[in-house]
Amino acid sequence: MFFECVRMAVRELRANVLRTVLTTLGIVIGVSAVVSVVTVMQSVSGQIVEDVSRLGQNIVLVHPKRDKRVGRTLPLEIGDGEVIARDVQGVASVAPVVVDMFSFSANGNDVEVAVFGTTNDYLALRTWKTVAGRSFLASEEAAAGAACLLGDTTRRDLFGLQNPLGATVRSGRFTCRVVGVLAKKGNSSFTAEIDQAILMPISTYHRRLVGHNNVDMLFVGVSNATGTSRVVNGVSKVMRERRNVMEGEPDSFRVTDVREAVKSAESIAANLAFGVAGLAAISLAVGGIGIMNIMLVSVTERTREIGIRLAVGAREPEILMQFLVEAVVLSVAGGLAGIALGLGVSGALAAGIGIPFRINPEVLVLGFAVPAAIGVAFGFFPALRASRLDPIVALRYE
Repeated sequence: MFFECVRMAVRELRANVLRTVLTTLGIVIGVSAVVSVVTVMQSVSGQIVEDVSRLGQNIVLVHPKRDKRVGRTLPLEIGDGEVIARDVQGVASVAPVVVDMFSFSANGNDVEVAVFGTTNDYLALRTWKTVAGRSFLASEEAAAGAACLLGDTTRRDLFGLQNPLGATVRSGRFTCRVVGVLAKKGNSSFTAEIDQAILMPISTYHRRLVGHNNVDMLFVGVSNATGTSRVVNGVSKVMRERRNVMEGEPDSFRVTDVREAVKSAESIAANLAFGVAGLAAISLAVGGIGIMNIMLVSVTERTREIGIRLAVGAREPEILMQFLVEAVVLSVAGGLAGIALGLGVSGALAAGIGIPFRINPEVLVLGFAVPAAIGVAFGFFPALRASRLDPIVALRYE
């Protein structure tokens, strides 16, 4: 009986293709909006979480921020990291980082690259490996040795297919010897920058390249993940003392737990997806009203047919099922079209903004189940009305 109703529903919908398309348009738009928005937001969320996670495991970041007392941002100092490493319990290592753009040349080629001044601890915290050569020697870090590491893209831009180890790169009057090449990191907003960078000891950066001792940020490695909150509190206490922040005054620095940043990224993306999907649900409601309206029209147009079926022995539940199935088929057809359109749109958007396309099976199930529920909810009244027609009155209907 059910499959016969489905066959009859498909036949009726095919007989009025244009009306079917126009009726399901609201469902198509609603489902495609929900699928595309949720899919894109989940793809963005996944990429953000992956990128933030690549900052490293069990890491706390310290950044300077605007000091309202002096009206500007005061940079961090090397000594800040040394005191944190010495006085804060649970800290495994601290890596100062300073970065700026410089023009470097080698082998007749010139490139504009980000130059990082840092330490070997930074490489360990970020889990960055060398694929050729070595990292910095302790003597080079202590005595501002002219040694540097090249990112994969920088190596290719400056040296092509040649082996850069032992060669020198120059920026103005400063030259340094290439002692290692870093492994390629690829497409990630938090790690791809290292492919297009040059790393050198922070002492070298300060003394030979820029002539100051500013630090842009501190990477603090936590020895025990469960103690991250205690490390954050300890770092905040030390930094307030180091920067002479009095009780009641706002911090002139920011301490960030990478794990909390991951949770925040997930929460923001989920809230955005939920909010936009809620707006898209309005279109689904409009589509449901359209289905109810067209089904009422269909019942009116087929009143005589209904009367004949009732007169030859069809029961009310059979008539009810016939029209209810027709409403569900109409709605589900719109839902399937909406899923296809939504996946196409979200795939194009993901490709456009350069993030991996992630399909969540739950979204596809939702895109199928919601239209089916709408078909039942909005198709029930027209179906009930059809099943309760008086056969005699229906046969007389012109």
